[in-house]
Amino acid sequence: MEFLSDLLVPSESKILLVVVDGLGGLERDGKTELETAKTPNLDALAAKSSLGLTTPVDAGVTPGSGPAHLALFGYDPLEYEIGRGVLEALGIDYPLKRGDVAARGNFATAKDGMITDRRAGRIPTEENERLCKRLSAEINEIEDVAIHIRPSKGHRFVLILDGEGLSHELTESDPQKEGQPPIVIQPLARDAGKTARIVNRFVLQAQEILESEERANILLLRGFASLPDLVPFPEQFGVKAGAIATYPMYSGLARLVGMKVLETGSTWEEELDTLTQQREDFDYFFLHFKETDAAGEDGDFTKKVQLIEEFDKLIPRILDLGFEVVAITGDHSTPAVLGSHSWHPNPFMLYAPQTARTEGKPGFSERRCARGVLGHFNSLDVMPLLLAHARRLKKFGA
Repeated sequence: MEFLSDLLVPSESKILLVVVDGLGGLERDGKTELETAKTPNLDALAAKSSLGLTTPVDAGVTPGSGPAHLALFGYDPLEYEIGRGVLEALGIDYPLKRGDVAARGNFATAKDGMITDRRAGRIPTEENERLCKRLSAEINEIEDVAIHIRPSKGHRFVLILDGEGLSHELTESDPQKEGQPPIVIQPLARDAGKTARIVNRFVLQAQEILESEERANILLLRGFASLPDLVPFPEQFGVKAGAIATYPMYSGLARLVGMKVLETGSTWEEELDTLTQQREDFDYFFLHFKETDAAGEDGDFTKKVQLIEEFDKLIPRILDLGFEVVAITGDHSTPAVLGSHSWHPNPFMLYAPQTARTEGKPGFSERRCARGVLGHFNSLDVMPLLLAHARRLKKFGA
């Protein structure tokens, strides 16, 4: 991607990347969620757009949300392995420092030592805040390391370790499925033994404090990470970039790469209000919708279909804003029939009235995108495509 900086040219054109989280799916009764949903606006827009399929990391690789979004932003996820802890910490605007170690936490439910619900029934954020306050009152330092516990959204929180000689090279305590006990955290590097010891002590102390809670009686940790070094997005791609997301992790991803995270409300309509209000102030927008992914992870096919239909109703309002380039895609697929992220390619639509080759026929789905004019490509190619269609790249070579 480094050579792109030599091709950048000034332009007044504006770019909008819309990420419908976990958009792609698998068939139930012969149709995916996207094929089942009634989407007249997306279908009509597809006829005037270019379609394709994207792979975030590589064939057969199931991506986490972090690497999937980094690829869409033009950063190779194999080069920049960034744990969810950093993203969650930045997402709640925690002032993370070089050398700090952050982890994403889930409050969870266990019985007789076995996890019965990894998300503690998706407790409300207010309950999360109470639990974090309770833990923080009793655990603020282990050995010579300061312990910071901050609420995120729903059942998620962030653990930050602040001290000398720390390492993020640790295993995770979350087995990623119910019916299993939490896993004892192990060091993955020679200098990570101290950090593993401190984190395991924290987990045990937290369990003693939480054991009287009805639902959130244990916690699970994953995504240990420290701040990476990367070229900021505005410098890399020559755009002033704004990000609109309701979930902290996605705000954290945007903030990590140097986008300006814009204050917004909690609904999709409020996110669009923010986009409308800020349209003139930025060249590039990242607009994120989370709930489709949550429905897929919950295995709720019907709910995911309903959410896709709700998104479809927003399309006229998005188009009325007059962006020269609009891309609509998912970061990864989250089929409800699997109840998890998957390795399946993502449907991708590129609308650029002045510069895009068009499909000429309506229909937006995984199968339709597989036959699209853009073909099947890596998510790393999204940023060059957006810049080119916005006429922000000059010719390469003589």
